[in-house]
Amino acid sequence: MSRAEIEQLDDRGLAAWDQHDTAAFAGLLADEFTFSDVNASEPFRSREQVQAYMEGWFTAFPDMRVKTTSRVVSDDQVAAEVEFTGTNTGPLRMGSQEVPATGKSVTGTGTYFASVKDGKYVSFRAHPDVASMMAQLGLMPGA
Repeated sequence: MSRAEIEQLDDRGLAAWDQHDTAAFAGLLADEFTFSDVNASEPFRSREQVQAYMEGWFTAFPDMRVKTTSRVVSDDQVAAEVEFTGTNTGPLRMGSQEVPATGKSVTGTGTYFASVKDGKYVSFRAHPDVASMMAQLGLMPGA
């Protein structure tokens, strides 16, 4: 794939997150893929798991908006830094625990690294800055 095609795939992925369209994002995954979040105990290998992961974020932050702040693209990989904003009006699932809504707004950041083959994500590794987000929510010291 060309770098422009990788950028277009990444733009579609980010738009799906920004529009809370879990099906659209899941449709960008290869038949066999790995999706991991540094905070999750195991990687996700089914579209349903990825969609449930995304729904967890959208439940906690129903007004979540996402944008890319920096991106590096090669012929088969993309790495990006993102910023999200949202108000925590729903329960936040953190591993096996559920934290009640705080009503507080956050500006969070994160990075992801993805590998692409035949126009689909074969590996997607998310690294959200959960510590900063939790501090902004008043759930740990720091903000």
